[in-house]
Amino acid sequence: MSFFKKLKESISSKTESVTKQFKDGLEKTRKGFVEKVAELVTRRKKIDEEFFEELEEILIGADVGVNTVMELIDDLRDEVKKRKIEDAADLQPIMSEKLIGLLRGDEDNEIKLNSDGITVILFVGVNGVGKTTTIGKLAHYYKQQGKRVLMAAGDTFRAGAIEQLEVWGERVGVEVIKQNAGSDPAAVMFDAVQAAKQRGVDILLCDTAGRLQNKSNLMEELNKIFRVIQREIPGAPHEVLMVLDATTGQNALAQAKLFGEKSGVTGLVLTKLDGTAKGGIVIAIRQELSLPVKLVGLGEKMEDLQKFDSEQFVHGLFAGLIQEEEETAEIEQ
Repeated sequence: MSFFKKLKESISSKTESVTKQFKDGLEKTRKGFVEKVAELVTRRKKIDEEFFEELEEILIGADVGVNTVMELIDDLRDEVKKRKIEDAADLQPIMSEKLIGLLRGDEDNEIKLNSDGITVILFVGVNGVGKTTTIGKLAHYYKQQGKRVLMAAGDTFRAGAIEQLEVWGERVGVEVIKQNAGSDPAAVMFDAVQAAKQRGVDILLCDTAGRLQNKSNLMEELNKIFRVIQREIPGAPHEVLMVLDATTGQNALAQAKLFGEKSGVTGLVLTKLDGTAKGGIVIAIRQELSLPVKLVGLGEKMEDLQKFDSEQFVHGLFAGLIQEEEETAEIEQ
């Protein structure tokens, strides 16, 4: 059975609407990356040095990351020798298979929930990456599951951040615990934890400041928040999710490296994947950071925040080729 057929079968048991969201959300990357590879395969047909050079350029252009690209190209060269492949078209399914391998981590990319009491999820990341929107959409997701949710407006430094979270609170019907702008974020977290305990809340989603005067201030602020939460709920926060804007490509990777090392990040959220042709950044991040991508933003709608699924991701990327293969098979029959 061909690789693409296997991939289609493995996701056939998954929700059709989710498959469609991945497919629609990755349209720009598909055009900027997979369709270029398909065009290269059609144009060159033969696998030679120039073919590999062009493939390298396409992969780097999709922000797969230079180190990852070099390794992938070396792997493909080995496969070509080993399997005595001459036709470029035969390399496409092998490359897709390798990409799934690169995207699959050993670790679990499920969001960890506290089985005994309140789950606290802390969100970190610079301003403008879609942190507040992610919190709002996740609040909606958990509320739809019948969970009791509360949000904490801990970004007290950015003008409008509290109001933005309140707008989401109204939209999804979830209460927001807040103080005045400029107040101490750790004090907001204290209030939020007390409110969560009193109201028998299942999930507390906490926003934090994206930028303070300097990086050390930001880390001090986060440490203070950690201490307050841990004192009130031992074992919390259960997740520290760093939100990254996929449209910034390599810059998102640099942010994750800088921020992730010092702030106890447990997983990543990649927003705005639908707005970029640089979706390859997911592969670069998987390879260069030992952090799982837990959620991806695939569009504007409430339901467009999805749990990351490597098979859905690769299926979304190669949807056109999968369809082509099916059509060819039908004609041959």
